[in-house]
Amino acid sequence: MPGLAAAEQDAVSLVRRVARALNRRVSDIVALLFSHKSAGSLGAVAGFAIAVVFAWKFMRSSPRRPRRPAPKRPPAATAATDSAASDVVEVEPVGESGKLVSRQIVAKRLSGCRRVTCQLLGVVFEEKTPEELQKHATVRPSVVELLLEISKCCDLYLMETVLDDKSEENALMALESAGLFRPGGLMKEKVLFCSSEVGRTSFVRQLEADFHIDTSLDVVSQLSRFIRCQLFISSMEGGQLAANVFNSPSLEQFFS
Repeated sequence: MPGLAAAEQDAVSLVRRVARALNRRVSDIVALLFSHKSAGSLGAVAGFAIAVVFAWKFMRSSPRRPRRPAPKRPPAATAATDSAASDVVEVEPVGESGKLVSRQIVAKRLSGCRRVTCQLLGVVFEEKTPEELQKHATVRPSVVELLLEISKCCDLYLMETVLDDKSEENALMALESAGLFRPGGLMKEKVLFCSSEVGRTSFVRQLEADFHIDTSLDVVSQLSRFIRCQLFISSMEGGQLAANVFNSPSLEQFFS
């Protein structure tokens, strides 16, 4: 049919014209881009291409699964118990009563005194006479930690009346064996010896002690005018003692 053939030819001709027109338009655009070659134009095209690529990859990627929290370990009860036990501070007992050494109690009893002098016989030693000290010397276990605590609070001097050099050796060996000359403890140079009670009284006055401890009522009476505080160690009442003289059966009982 002549009419149908003519229509088909017209349609083919239209498509060819449109294709040529698009081809010319695209060619003109490409030629325009390459003719100008500006950094902005090329950068825009490159940026657009990169954005398209990354968007495509992002759309294809699957969402990550959330991480499970790590399981918590149960608390180590044994370790905590051991740690708590190691933090406990041991306090040494004083005397037969089993009471504890307390620096606060020692400081309170000393009432701010900075230098203390103390007799050995009947106070630190089991022996009570110079004759016994000639044979042996025994430190009373109940006073060891107490003397060390006193030495931390003040300047402590020990002294005694002796009959010979052997007595001095016995006294020093007993103190050393008891551990009183340990680092941070008493000093051997601060253990003094004399031949009479008058000499002991003179020692206390020369040292300008604030607090003196003695078993002799005569020594305590003579020093009461010169010493701030004194402790008279006796199981019996001291009678009419001065106001600055305390009375106690033992050293550890006074500081308990």
